[in-house]
Amino acid sequence: MNPHPDLSSRATGKVYLIGAGPGDPELLTLKAVRVLSLCDVLLVDDLVDPAVLAHARADARIVRVGKRGGCRSTPQAFIERLMRRCARAGLTVGRVKGGDPFVFGRGGEEKQAMARAGIACEVVSGLSSGIAVPASLGVPVTHRDLACGVTFVTGHARADGQPGREPDWAALARCGTTLVIYMGMRTLDSITRALIDGGLPTGTPACAIQNGTRGDQRSVVATVATLAAEVSAAGLGSPAIVVIGEVVSLADAAARFDLPHESTQMAG
Repeated sequence: MNPHPDLSSRATGKVYLIGAGPGDPELLTLKAVRVLSLCDVLLVDDLVDPAVLAHARADARIVRVGKRGGCRSTPQAFIERLMRRCARAGLTVGRVKGGDPFVFGRGGEEKQAMARAGIACEVVSGLSSGIAVPASLGVPVTHRDLACGVTFVTGHARADGQPGREPDWAALARCGTTLVIYMGMRTLDSITRALIDGGLPTGTPACAIQNGTRGDQRSVVATVATLAAEVSAAGLGSPAIVVIGEVVSLADAAARFDLPHESTQMAG
């Protein structure tokens, strides 16, 4: 049986949740490239490099549905309504997200929404920023001698007042794994203080990486005690990944002087 039937024969279209990777368009998967070329409509997040859309059909409709912490964002309910409406019109819909759709990308919520609506939905995994961005600095998130595991955590708790949404930083301070923090720049000072209060040694290596894997990547390598102040002094902001743990001691020497990051991106 052909696993990719003619999409024009569908009474109801299909939704793809497409991971565009951490920023560098060369880090797209082959499957993402193929699926982008199938889509009639692409709903694209802010963090997706415009060069990714070079793989879209010339006649594809591109809809920007930016979602950025601290900025005016497209409501999630509107995005899901648009996905349903386009799919019910028989269109193939690509929901294009930075990183991986299932790692702090609301892909799980969107897949549930499509399931409730009876719409076929397929996940096209992308390279997560939590792995690729530290690697761009020479930092492995696990290492046999330095870290037995890695914990991915958000620094941006939900604002709806539900209990249990704020990470237990004291527990994370004791877990012994590398901490990779998404969306943590606005609360970095309080996060690092909570980790230290929870028992994490003040000299633990730490770094923040802005615009990881892109030509304008910038970084600060410090300790958990000094990271927030050094990030502020350097003027780093979002989007950024924060890494805390002994593996940060392996960061490339150039990172310690914030040398320009050499872009490996292909021309559009």
